[in-house]
Amino acid sequence: MLLHGLKLAGAATPFQFSRSIPLRALVLNPIVRLHGTKVDPPQHFTPEQLAQARLERNQGLGPFVSKLPKKWIPYAELMRLEKPVGTWLLYLPCTWAITMAAMEGMAPLGSTLWTLGLFGVGALIMRGAGCTINDLLDRDLDSKVIRSVERPIASGRVSKNQAIGFLAAQTAVGVGILAQLPAQCWWLGLASLPLVFTYPLFKRFTYYPQVVLSACFNWGALLGFPAMGILDWSTMLPLYTGSLLWCMTYDTIYAHQDKKFDVKAGIKSTALAWGSRSKTICNVMTACQFSLYVLAGLNSGLLWGPGFIGGLSIFAYRVFTMIKRVDLDNPAACWKAFTSNINSGLYFSGALLLDYLLRLFGLL
Repeated sequence: MLLHGLKLAGAATPFQFSRSIPLRALVLNPIVRLHGTKVDPPQHFTPEQLAQARLERNQGLGPFVSKLPKKWIPYAELMRLEKPVGTWLLYLPCTWAITMAAMEGMAPLGSTLWTLGLFGVGALIMRGAGCTINDLLDRDLDSKVIRSVERPIASGRVSKNQAIGFLAAQTAVGVGILAQLPAQCWWLGLASLPLVFTYPLFKRFTYYPQVVLSACFNWGALLGFPAMGILDWSTMLPLYTGSLLWCMTYDTIYAHQDKKFDVKAGIKSTALAWGSRSKTICNVMTACQFSLYVLAGLNSGLLWGPGFIGGLSIFAYRVFTMIKRVDLDNPAACWKAFTSNINSGLYFSGALLLDYLLRLFGLL
């Protein structure tokens, strides 16, 4: 589970919002005052582009976030609650580790479900914390990319100090969840914090920020085992490394959405570093990914379960097919391919759960 927050003295509390400044004011006025500070309107886009970005943001809030109290919505957006794909992709490696550890230790169903639920809440909270950190550090860069120009901090709907206070609250909740886990999880969970708090900076000076993102985004593949009272490094390490490569693949495809704007903004990514070679490299990484999953299955003794074999085969087929079919020059196609990884990972999660239940009831 990724620990993906510091209240400044005198800072506004997270829920002290002012009303959102109308887009018309942002476009027509040279300077708009938000939360007591001056915010320059984006100079990189036309008024029509900004109007479209705001329309798309409002339309993308979804049925849950759009019904929240108006003052809460920018904070929900800061956590990306309207885009749960990141939470799912953070949570899925946790489910694999927890279920595999439960099978190794023949853990009772109740404790397994409790741990899965705890990690689910943790993934939601700490993915939100990671997004808050990202938006704080990238607030100037976000204003230069049309897809992110309407993010709460970049658009001025949440101030820097309010975001820091909100980050503190999210981190406190995340640490509270970590405290519910066995003591042997604490050092491993806290070890991810340096990566979590610094990974958004890497896009400024290296073309491989995906490496650091992937390293912390799949920490649950390690943490799930000690959470179930199992410390099996021979299984944990290949599962973690394979999941890291999976994240490298889907996040490279994700980065291809913004490559034109990233060049202008000076943002670096594997999409820019690999260019036309991206699919070839992603295929190599995916072959290594599933080889490592097979190794994890062999080392844990779980490989020959019908769920493991069947789920892993479906998972591999879907990832290779995604790489083959995606049009890396079409942002909509990149987003669709990126989100398809939720179902791909869920097939493997469901298959492992099937094996666990078969073992639990003496049928395997």
